Amino acid sequence: MICLAVMACKHKSVDFSYSPESPRAGQTVAFTNLSSSGEDWSWTFGDGAMSTLKSPTHTYKQPGTYSVMLKVDKKNKWTATKQITVYDTIPTFECTDTNLVVYKDYTFKAVVYNPYNYEVKYEWYLPGETEYAVVTDTTMKKSALHLYFLQPMAEAPVGLKVTLNGVTTVIEQTFEVSDRATNSVVMRTVQCDYRQRIFGSKAEQPIALAERDSTVMKTEQDTVQTYNGYEFTLAELATVFPAIEGFHIASRKLYFRGNGLWVANIDGSNIVQIDDAPCSAMTLDTKDSRIYWANAQGVWYMPFIGSDNNKFVTVPEQLNSLSDVTKIAADGESK
Repeated sequence: MICLAVMACKHKSVDFSYSPESPRAGQTVAFTNLSSSGEDWSWTFGDGAMSTLKSPTHTYKQPGTYSVMLKVDKKNKWTATKQITVYDTIPTFECTDTNLVVYKDYTFKAVVYNPYNYEVKYEWYLPGETEYAVVTDTTMKKSALHLYFLQPMAEAPVGLKVTLNGVTTVIEQTFEVSDRATNSVVMRTVQCDYRQRIFGSKAEQPIALAERDSTVMKTEQDTVQTYNGYEFTLAELATVFPAIEGFHIASRKLYFRGNGLWVANIDGSNIVQIDDAPCSAMTLDTKDSRIYWANAQGVWYMPFIGSDNNKFVTVPEQLNSLSDVTKIAADGESK
């Protein structure tokens, strides 16, 4: 009886704390359960949200004063209630992706809580001293910024100035940008060899190699091709295309150079000129389904021709301005 009396006299202590003490809308608030005992928890945060975790977190979307209540073991007498004041949010921004790599388009979005519809002005900027990213927007004064990174960086900075109701907040964040493997094109000139990595519609600048690249040396100068078990030679094709100087075959299409760049069906029909400038070198990248060729203005590329009549609607695009390329090879993935 004495033991039971002692137990009955013990009072359950229900209490909690929260951090930060002066949170703002959009900021995560951590609630710490300080109750002396209990096995069942019930939280109400004053904005309609609830939780059954022992020590939950919660984010208030709007500023204001909220009544937070903790109930222990479903007993109305074992509760604790506190008032929490949530202030206006701190402007910030976020990226739509978490793992950033070079030459991929990303969107950075401003996160600004503005319940009273004050005037908001945005000004994005890149704090770095060197060019490490390309902004693809026509303006940097919108709520979102679109860009891609040119090089891997442990800390690539992005900055934003937000002016809300006349008050300016400056936010700077750094992002890790990793390199990635991709296809490349190797080009031989009189002076040296160059390698240029290709990232879809984007490409790095050509990089001069200290030594001649063996990849180019192993590539035939578009004079012999084996297609579907049959060996095509330059001499044989010259009987059909007298001006031919070199060729490649892919997807039942014959691409050849000589008085410009041409495409024809594998049977020699439907000959169409792609480029009328003298072509010094060409190659096909069967992985990306592209043809690359060189003339006096530089190196160009375009997708494979897909129509039976060999009419093409895509416009050739210039890859670089190397003017004396004598040989091209589409290399495999590299970093």
